[in-house]
Amino acid sequence: MKILDQIIVSKKKEVALLKEKFSYADYENSPFFSEETRSISSKLATTEFGIIAELKRKSPSAGYINKDLDVIQQAKLYESSGASAISCLTDYFYFGGSGEDLSAIKPATSIPILRKEFIIDEIQLFESKAIGADVILLIAEILTKEQALHLTIMAQSLGMEVIMECHSYNELKKVNDLVDVIGVNNRDLQAQKTDIQTSFDLYNFIPEGKLCISESGIRSKDDLIQLSEKGYHGALIGEHILQSSDPGEAIRNLQFKKTELC
Repeated sequence: MKILDQIIVSKKKEVALLKEKFSYADYENSPFFSEETRSISSKLATTEFGIIAELKRKSPSAGYINKDLDVIQQAKLYESSGASAISCLTDYFYFGGSGEDLSAIKPATSIPILRKEFIIDEIQLFESKAIGADVILLIAEILTKEQALHLTIMAQSLGMEVIMECHSYNELKKVNDLVDVIGVNNRDLQAQKTDIQTSFDLYNFIPEGKLCISESGIRSKDDLIQLSEKGYHGALIGEHILQSSDPGEAIRNLQFKKTELC
């Protein structure tokens, strides 16, 4: 069984446990549930090129990246260094994260927080709002077009925005008009191989005028400049920043002005 299939099997078990343990009303009573969310689409639309900096302790492809990651300190550093938003992995078994991580960084920051998770059921949306997520990720590869639409509508009804992640032309066909941002994942989730060329190959198939970001495998300002020239509005960057001895400097070194474009 390939890694993505393993993750989904694990996630279905987690969802079943959530449904046994919590009701929607339990989540609605969370302090975060009634809070106004922060808009990642507005941030991307008003920033020269947005950097979504990621928090994760490990990954299936890289193993442990930072086992002792202090998410509050790191999130504050991301914001002070110019990140437009923060992506927080909440899967424990494969990425070393948790919902508690997201809840901890929400009051410590003022920029949008993306819950990066393998969302397959609407109860996870209620959980996302309850732990403080402003934005949720929907992965086209693990959802039908109908499921993606339903989850998009539900997430937005709760006040959250939606990034829909695609890796192929066929997956882009699952994107609905309501999605706030399209993310092109340069990583093949099954093979765990990454190629930034995926973003350049798929860009022409993204609906005109739609906010879009590139995800994974980005390691230099030159990469971001090329993505910006192509038409991308931002990028989600994890390992390049997390593996740096100075994550704040890594973010600052990635930033550029439009005047630098040829």
